[in-house]
Amino acid sequence: MKTYTRISAVVLAVALGYVLWVFWSRAVQNRAFQQKEAAKAAEQRARDQQTFDGMGGSSFAILSFFASPASIGRGEESELCYSVSNAKTVSITPPVGDVWPAFDHCVSVTPKKTTTYTITIADAAGHTKSTSTTLEVH
Repeated sequence: MKTYTRISAVVLAVALGYVLWVFWSRAVQNRAFQQKEAAKAAEQRARDQQTFDGMGGSSFAILSFFASPASIGRGEESELCYSVSNAKTVSITPPVGDVWPAFDHCVSVTPKKTTTYTITIADAAGHTKSTSTTLEVH
């Protein structure tokens, strides 16, 4: 009976040691995983902030407005492109079709003569900003 008790105690100690080792190794792996995920999340936040800032951040602005190409022959087509930040509405005069607040949007135009296009944006508070670009037709 004494031998059985000793063998049982050794088996129990080995089993307990194994269970403790499993819990400890999983805790170490979990901590490493959490640290790795926290680092990934921090990198993603930094990239998101950089993208947000690159898109104008919280500023209300016309980031770009241009014609490509800026000079065309009569009957040819050009792209009128714009980028705005935090605008609620966008309008272009003379009218060129459907326009809306966008970070990157272009519309095709085929003017018959040299034309100056003006983009006007408005925010939710009613503030407006405008700028112009000229498309030369020769």
